[in-house]
Amino acid sequence: MSTRIQVRTEAAPQAIGPYSQAIVAPGFVFCSGQIPLDPATGNVVEGGIDEQTHRVLKNLTAVVEAAGASMAKVLKTTVFLQSMSDFAAMNAIYATYFPAPAPARSTVEVARLPRNVLVEIECIALA
Repeated sequence: MSTRIQVRTEAAPQAIGPYSQAIVAPGFVFCSGQIPLDPATGNVVEGGIDEQTHRVLKNLTAVVEAAGASMAKVLKTTVFLQSMSDFAAMNAIYATYFPAPAPARSTVEVARLPRNVLVEIECIALA
């Protein structure tokens, strides 16, 4: 029996490169960072931090659910922002995707994200 199961869903952008959308290991789901790509087109969604944060969290939700979990089972997230000036807007939208108690979280500003997007989010959830 394998201790690692690869998660794949068409409801989120496909992994391009040597990584998986998520891996399920005993008791946990480890989700790769999601960026604001429309899974139907592969293009970055139009708009600013609001539209991008919604798309990222929709993609993350799709991966978590494909792994058999839910956003209520998310234990920890890491948010990568191109600019901390977007924190308040991202945070307001982020709060609508997670039931209480909210998961533990780290938020960091980074120099650059793939495709020059404004936000990327990864998570660890209970399986």
